[in-house]
Amino acid sequence: MEVRAVAKYVKVQPRKVRIVADVVKGQPAILAAAKLRFHPSKGARSLRKVLVSAIANAAENNGISADALRIRSIAVDEGPKQKRITQKAMGRGARIEKKTSHITVVLEDYEPKTVSAGSSTKAKPRPKFAAPKKAKAAKAEKVEEAPVAEAVEEAPAAESAPEAEAPQGEATE
Repeated sequence: MEVRAVAKYVKVQPRKVRIVADVVKGQPAILAAAKLRFHPSKGARSLRKVLVSAIANAAENNGISADALRIRSIAVDEGPKQKRITQKAMGRGARIEKKTSHITVVLEDYEPKTVSAGSSTKAKPRPKFAAPKKAKAAKAEKVEEAPVAEAVEEAPAAESAPEAEAPQGEATE
């Protein structure tokens, strides 16, 4: 579906608007509006107003989300010129032409593509840092287990010693 917005008799030179329009043609509408917001030219300011108006028309009249809009075309036509005269030497005058422009922005709805669909190369495997830590942790557990095993061995030896001594003691009595 197409959505359009038109601004007529805008007091900016058409050439300056066309320079900016070539930068944002074919881009998503939200991204283009963000780019035009920080562009220093007067043409960008006028073009952004028309673009935001087209986005609002799409949302209000057709219920299309702003994220699903892309710029299909931008037409910048020349409007009527305002003629002025400035004074020069010797009673002469020079003509000044104040140019105006008609700006038309046409948006279309589309489905944004995911970034991963366009790549043809395989992703590199991620490095695994967890494996060396587990080996160190296993060594630490082995070191801790060894003293516990020795303590267990000593306890039965102490119990068996009195029993072993008892028969010997009885024998000695």
